[in-house]
Amino acid sequence: MAFDGLFIHSLLNSIKPTLVNGRLSKIYQPFEQDLVLTFRNERKNYQLLISANAQYPRFYLTKKAIANPDKAPTFVMVLRKYLEGSILQGIEQVGVDRIVNFRFSNRNELGDQVQLVLSVELMGRHSNVILYDNSNGHIIDLLKRINPDENRARILLPKAKYELPPLNPGINGFDLSEQEFKQKAAVNDPSEFAGQINGLDRDDRSELIGYLEDDFSYSSFRTFINQFDKKGAFVLLTPRNKRKIFPYLPYHLNLVKESSDPDLNHSLDEFYLYQANHDWVKQKSSKIERLVKNEQKKLTKKVVKLKKQLEQAENSEGYRIRGEILNANLAQVKPGMTKISLPNYYDNNRPIEIKLDAALSPARNGQKYFTRYKKLRDSIKHVKEQIEIANDNLRYFDSIQTAIDNAEPEDIDQITDELINQGYLKRPQKQKRKKKVTEHNLNKFRLSSGKTVLVGKNNYQNDWLTLKKANKTDIWFHVKNIPGSHVILQDANPSDDDILEAAEIAAYFSKAKNSAHVQVDYVQDKRVKKPNGARPGFVIYTGQNSIEVTPEKERVLAKRID
Repeated sequence: MAFDGLFIHSLLNSIKPTLVNGRLSKIYQPFEQDLVLTFRNERKNYQLLISANAQYPRFYLTKKAIANPDKAPTFVMVLRKYLEGSILQGIEQVGVDRIVNFRFSNRNELGDQVQLVLSVELMGRHSNVILYDNSNGHIIDLLKRINPDENRARILLPKAKYELPPLNPGINGFDLSEQEFKQKAAVNDPSEFAGQINGLDRDDRSELIGYLEDDFSYSSFRTFINQFDKKGAFVLLTPRNKRKIFPYLPYHLNLVKESSDPDLNHSLDEFYLYQANHDWVKQKSSKIERLVKNEQKKLTKKVVKLKKQLEQAENSEGYRIRGEILNANLAQVKPGMTKISLPNYYDNNRPIEIKLDAALSPARNGQKYFTRYKKLRDSIKHVKEQIEIANDNLRYFDSIQTAIDNAEPEDIDQITDELINQGYLKRPQKQKRKKKVTEHNLNKFRLSSGKTVLVGKNNYQNDWLTLKKANKTDIWFHVKNIPGSHVILQDANPSDDDILEAAEIAAYFSKAKNSAHVQVDYVQDKRVKKPNGARPGFVIYTGQNSIEVTPEKERVLAKRID
């Protein structure tokens, strides 16, 4: 289900006791549509993630470490000026709509008490975060400034009067009395009645209809509504294995329970971890991903063009034959001729047409064919070398794209730094200090046997893991002839099951992650070498064994450890 009004009602039941009366100590904007607010309450810090992402608008408490960017956007600077150090006095939902107001108390530059509201509107592509002064209702600033011609319902700019967006009229199920229910139920069937209840998305509405079709009574309605005042969460799967999260366990939907959690916030944190990482990586890597795609496009065209040149060079015998035949029949060539048909003694004297340059003598025309032949033959070696260089560059950018696909948000800086050092990106004038690769950067997995597997997520991490971190007797894994992560099994004598599980991890963190049959090479780390001058991530190895595996996302990620 989506972040509908009833889901927000459930979530606030767990967030309010934790955050209200806490002091807002830190504010940052790690990505374009996301804010992180750190509250200090009862000697503990709590991170509130607020996202105005059009596809996944949401807020919840998170324990995931999210990097604070070096440069703060304008909206964050405004929030810090007005809200940092303030006390959160209350959190309230507007009815059962997707609008939540965080009410703060703070002092201005003159020391006067001011009341400020941070309004979080979770409305798909219209999602926004708006700071306004509670005393006069004027907007101070907002995450997304909207031009008046783009939204005529209300003005969303600083200094404008804050107004609620147009809301759908409906019934607040929490306030509905038994008498009001009976009045509504008398003139409506279950489906029509459920359609009048506010704050329901499609799944919740279908579930409510199921309750009322079983028993169209106030008691049945209250049983459904009261579930949103309970704690806990349930993750369920659709028939197509799409994951959905609910604050209750639905019985009337065609879903299969995957897991449950007594803490709704914790469940949300885990539920959105992959998708949030994916979105954040996309936001942070957009520049380098454009570069990669452009380079891949140019190189692909170049290889096609070079292969045509090679084919033409390898089929250049026709120029030599025409030159020889022309030289053997110079007497038949008359001045001003543009072509001539002569017997081809290489093909049973069948006639062959030879084009001529009327401005050249017969002998010079023959020499022109020999010159063309020699030039093409001499180019074969050079063209082959250029094809190999272009293919090497394609493989390199494939490895960069694979690294982006496997990246956490904090890994993008390392990939960017690599492209700068390779000369594909311009070095910024004020480049921040390069961070060293450590084991903290790597992905870690624990096999069924308890042994540890380490995975590099980009070329810098791969080099560090293979050439510096790994013991010489550890087992090194890599997908055969396909870009992917370097994977180290920290054990000198692994079992067959260890090798199978580690190989599945290597296959998953490669370009072939969605393939059914993936060939994975494995060998002791001491047999892996880096040639002098090789690009980051490139190694050679000997004496390897191979195993074929089918990577499954759920099975692989279930072994991951923090």
